[in-house]
Amino acid sequence: MTETWIEVAVAQLVAQYGTVPPPWVPYPEFHPYSAFWRMGGGEGHIMVFSAWWREQDFDEVQAIAYFRRWPPPAAWLPWMIEAVWDADEPEPYFELVEELGFGSQEDYERDLDDPRWE
Repeated sequence: MTETWIEVAVAQLVAQYGTVPPPWVPYPEFHPYSAFWRMGGGEGHIMVFSAWWREQDFDEVQAIAYFRRWPPPAAWLPWMIEAVWDADEPEPYFELVEELGFGSQEDYERDLDDPRWE
């Protein structure tokens, strides 16, 4: 049976990182709203991560533990919220995320304007 390109990419990432890392680990220079994530390498990583994430079928505790290993920059908090709680809107979860030590809605809003993303 031939492996798909996603399976090959998962195996390569696991060999390099021990698991499939979230997008900000291999590509820390790209803002979460960058076009990079909608084409090319970024889009490919999102596709690989998404397929791998679904396969893990993490419960809430396991998903939070995963993100403790790979804490998101504040600008990525909504992305993490969607991954953990399958939430369309991050706002109701910011208080919980802050209590868990990942950052606040204010951190998120401030990070969006950080010049490093320009």
